Amino acid sequence: VLVTPLLSLVMPVASAISLSLPLLLIADPFALWFYWRTWDNRLIRLMLPAAVFGVVMGTFLLANLPDDVLRRILGVFTLVFIAYRIISDRLKTLSYRPQNWHGYLAGWASGLGSALANTGAPPFTAYLLLQEIEPRAFVGTTTLFFAIVNLLKLPGLIIADLMDFNQVLMFWWVVPIIPLAVWLGRRLIDRINQKRFEQFMLAVLFVAALVLLFVTPPDA
Repeated sequence: VLVTPLLSLVMPVASAISLSLPLLLIADPFALWFYWRTWDNRLIRLMLPAAVFGVVMGTFLLANLPDDVLRRILGVFTLVFIAYRIISDRLKTLSYRPQNWHGYLAGWASGLGSALANTGAPPFTAYLLLQEIEPRAFVGTTTLFFAIVNLLKLPGLIIADLMDFNQVLMFWWVVPIIPLAVWLGRRLIDRINQKRFEQFMLAVLFVAALVLLFVTPPDA
């Protein structure tokens, strides 16, 4: 969730998303390897069809909205993510009766947010927090769902002529770093102070969101 807001401070939102997507697609297989077959197939089948519609809608908006509008949408999505992280622990204490349409709605919103701003996690993870699912399955389900969503986004970006492969190739040198970063993240996740790490990330995201909402780029 941090990559797109930061890239969007120095380039158009559509370019930031098209640049970060190939990097995500390279990282996804390594993440899937770490959590292979730990996902909940029922939840994937429930949420994925609606996510397809969300991806199509998000890609259409990404291709047709002006960059200043996209920047503000991205800023709002970033603030929503911050709010979600702040209240997420309270979701576990709610008295909740699951309904299939909740999964459809969360899948659609996640696909839309992912295609439009690379921030599809809040509705998806909020929905999973309300389910009875053990932690490893939680992470595995999230990993598989967004790996599929990322693949679904690629054809739309190519058809909408938003994927600049020349720009992507300029960053070929980061590719060898990705598996190392995935491995390092998996090793560090149980060792770092999670609370302090999240506080730092949320502070950076909050500043980025304010810039996206209220600062106009010099070349706009």
